[in-house]
Amino acid sequence: MDFLTLFLIYLCFVLAVTALLCLCSGRKESFLTRSANRASQVLSLVIPTQLQRATQRALHRLFHTRSCLFVVLHIALQAAVFGEYTWEVFVYCWELQFHLLLLLLPYLLLAGNMGCFLLCSRANPGIITKSNAASLVKVYAYDGVLFQRGLVCPTCSVEKPARSKHCSVCRTCVHRFDHHCVWVNNCIGASNAGLFLLYLLSLTATAGAIAAVTAAFLIQVLLLSNIMHGTYLDAQGQEHAVEILFLVQHLFLTFPRVVFMLGFVILLTLVLGGYCSFSLYLALTNQTTNEWCKSRRFGGSPRLPSQPHDRPLLYKNIYSKGIWMNLKEIFKPPTVLERKKK
Repeated sequence: MDFLTLFLIYLCFVLAVTALLCLCSGRKESFLTRSANRASQVLSLVIPTQLQRATQRALHRLFHTRSCLFVVLHIALQAAVFGEYTWEVFVYCWELQFHLLLLLLPYLLLAGNMGCFLLCSRANPGIITKSNAASLVKVYAYDGVLFQRGLVCPTCSVEKPARSKHCSVCRTCVHRFDHHCVWVNNCIGASNAGLFLLYLLSLTATAGAIAAVTAAFLIQVLLLSNIMHGTYLDAQGQEHAVEILFLVQHLFLTFPRVVFMLGFVILLTLVLGGYCSFSLYLALTNQTTNEWCKSRRFGGSPRLPSQPHDRPLLYKNIYSKGIWMNLKEIFKPPTVLERKKK
């Protein structure tokens, strides 16, 4: 039972760290941020200066410049998971006479996910240029809190439309900027936000389908092993409980790669499911990740210089038009002509 116990401890540790990261994300001075800063200060006293500079250059190269490394890693992880699924799970499930549609479902979802991935990574997110800046300024109203009229991007030398932001990675201003995604190597803006949402949903569904089929396969193997050993999973008595635990350990020893793949895919499904829920919440409330982070970072009420100091300025999302209209706007961004008609 040592192997099973260590694996369960490892899985609980990974889930706890993931939950801690999700809870602490977005806070201005969270415990996690303070701990990371203090740890970096301590390590800077121990690590040689040349190694620190090399690490900083590598991190800057990864996260502050456009790089295909995460795209390659993304494809490699999918290839590894599907290779293991095809080699271990699909073949055995075919012999166990699983339904063909159930076995092919992960591949169908993978095809849809790769299509959304290619479209999202190659799409123009809504780059603001000197030729279209004047028209994009009229699309969204300025809320006077997060976005103010008359500001000029010092890098692009264009007036910043409401809900736009300059991306330091792509070195362009993006209309209705959400965030820069390293996994698709592109910004997420007004023109590809719908594709990115479909990409997330299909990726989560793909991971969930693989986890479901793999879990069904292991349960079937467990039942067959139980019948072959002459015991039954009736959960009556300590002897049967011990036998069940030994059967579970048998899975770890017989299909170690499949079990670890299942643990990884389940964890991936939980993480992606949480991020999908967050993205759906932003879509249904007509917010971007940039706007959500700004409102939390500044307490939801950043003060304008013209506002009196004795009167706090409260942030209010003025872009929400109802659930259906908000969701429609994700897939069909508004234009100047549509706003004039309204």
